Amino acid sequence: MRKSILNYLVLVLIICVLIVGSFTSNKTITENDFSENDLAFNTVETTETSSESDHYLPLEKAYKPFSPTLGKSFVGFKEALGFKESRGDYFTVNTFGYLGKYQFGKETLKLIGIYNPVHFLKNPEMQEKAFLANAERNKWILRKDIKRFNGKTINGVLITESGILAAAHLAGPGNVKKYLRSYGEQGFTDAYGTSIEYYIKKFSGYDTSKVKSNRKAKVKLTA
Repeated sequence: MRKSILNYLVLVLIICVLIVGSFTSNKTITENDFSENDLAFNTVETTETSSESDHYLPLEKAYKPFSPTLGKSFVGFKEALGFKESRGDYFTVNTFGYLGKYQFGKETLKLIGIYNPVHFLKNPEMQEKAFLANAERNKWILRKDIKRFNGKTINGVLITESGILAAAHLAGPGNVKKYLRSYGEQGFTDAYGTSIEYYIKKFSGYDTSKVKSNRKAKVKLTA
């Protein structure tokens, strides 16, 4: 009798084990089954039309990359001007012999202390220093005109300090003086058809306060 009861209990136990095992293997794994540290995927919001497989995406696809904007900062100013001049290419020479990212002429380089254009073309750091030195020199030459015309309009174009400095980079400060003091009657267009007025408008409103007026601005060459 005892043997029959024992056999019965063993049979019941086996059946229970089989039932529990079957339930566990069919259980649906949900997001709550993982801790924050164990999650291998990142959840994203889905729409009603998204499929179930879209619920989980690899980490590198779940977030859009952050790209800072330069806006109207001084860095934004020089990068926008460099892109317009050469698409930001430090090592280019155009058909008229203008050099580098900011397309400097050899005579302009001499004015700011650079006499080796080959070395200049190979040196991005020197080109950045040259841009600032040239802007400082132009700002000193045009200091009275900046004070007089900043905020005014000529031919429907708002005049700003950054626009004046950009135009001076294109045409030289002397030509910008003539343009401003003639209220746009004496213009200038470079060999590619780009005008002072176009640069004043395109590069309007940037913060160029970092550019200090400096009559003797030079690039300090390192040994």
